[in-house]
Amino acid sequence: MVRAYVLISTSPGKAINVVTQMQGQSGVLQADAITGEYDCIARVEAPDVAGIGSLIVERIQRIDGVFKTVTCLVVQ
Repeated sequence: MVRAYVLISTSPGKAINVVTQMQGQSGVLQADAITGEYDCIARVEAPDVAGIGSLIVERIQRIDGVFKTVTCLVVQ
């Protein structure tokens, strides 16, 4: 399994809604609203890097309020 952290910028006031939409989705291990440069962070996993890409593009980026994502693959 490949794991990654996804840093998410949202439209103003949408962070909690984005986290709620991500929680419980297949492949999303954890989702939290955070402070700092990004509004949310998600810990995700998939069988391979292509699966991580599909999860982000087909599910996370389609959530209303998601403005931008940055993916950090876990290397160890």
